[in-house]
Amino acid sequence: MSLGPVMLDIEGLTLSPADRDLLREPAVGGVILFTRNYESADQVADLVAEIRALRSPPLLIAVDHEGGRVQRFREGFTQIPPMRRIGREYDRDSESGLLAAREAGWLIASELRAVGIDLCFAPCVDLDWGVSEIIGDRSFHRNPEVVADLANAFSRGLRSAGMAAVAKHFPGHGAVLADSHLKLPVDRRDYGLVLDDMRPYERLIGNGAIAGVMLAHIVYEQIEAQPAGFSELWIQRELRSRLGFGGAVFCDDLSMKATRGYGSMAERGRLALDAGCDMILVCNDRDAAHQAVDALNAYTNPLSLVRLARLHGTGNLLREELLASEQWQTVNKRFAHWSDRPEFHLDA
Repeated sequence: MSLGPVMLDIEGLTLSPADRDLLREPAVGGVILFTRNYESADQVADLVAEIRALRSPPLLIAVDHEGGRVQRFREGFTQIPPMRRIGREYDRDSESGLLAAREAGWLIASELRAVGIDLCFAPCVDLDWGVSEIIGDRSFHRNPEVVADLANAFSRGLRSAGMAAVAKHFPGHGAVLADSHLKLPVDRRDYGLVLDDMRPYERLIGNGAIAGVMLAHIVYEQIEAQPAGFSELWIQRELRSRLGFGGAVFCDDLSMKATRGYGSMAERGRLALDAGCDMILVCNDRDAAHQAVDALNAYTNPLSLVRLARLHGTGNLLREELLASEQWQTVNKRFAHWSDRPEFHLDA
């Protein structure tokens, strides 16, 4: 059975019979884990093994694990600083900042791969315009060239530990105040200004640094009436054609309130896939998940299957081997000291 276009969540620490039935549906291609699914490294490794055993090829298993506020697994995992902290390290010393970004990517990926997880949705390459609370310190920097440099280093770190990078939120979430979990944000800037937000993607794609991109649930009203995740203009014209991206495109969670004005969950799923997304996320709403799966069980896109297959993780060490390695001990100790260091700020 091939991978379907829907990524879903599950209820708890183990798979319920209902979870098993749903994840065997043809439309399902992946599972995203949350904090509620985590108790310990051993437990989550067993959960991942349970999920993998359901299908061949196995479902993609993902987690939001950027560092800072967005790190779903805490106990037993290294605390990663927010990416803004790495950006400020870059301002202090560019080589030190690049090393920190690369090591953060390697550390995140190596710890996640050691429990069998395929990918985390990172790096966040939104620019820090000083406006968006939901992005805030998740952003590396305000300068798109610095964001590109640091995201490239972070992505190389991920890849060196066997994990593909998925950059987000295209074309850019940093210039809007509203949180798309709660309402539909509208970005009123013209195309010339939004180009700044896309410059990190241009660099990352040109360097072959990313295998996936996640779209923003934002309307850029001077350019296109549809939110980016439902827009052929943003996916096909900008991301695929102008920037030359050939990897997997994810539509962010369709259960967010930003998407509710665009029909039923089945209709929203179709809108995203017809616009050019390869996989949609439907989280924290089991009824909506069933609607999406029922509507898309017959859906297939051969190109999407190839793109998604490339996202499976590779080459993970056993967790015991990882924690005993000199590299992990050195990098872990380095980040443990970050919380003791004062932050560097450039004078205005």
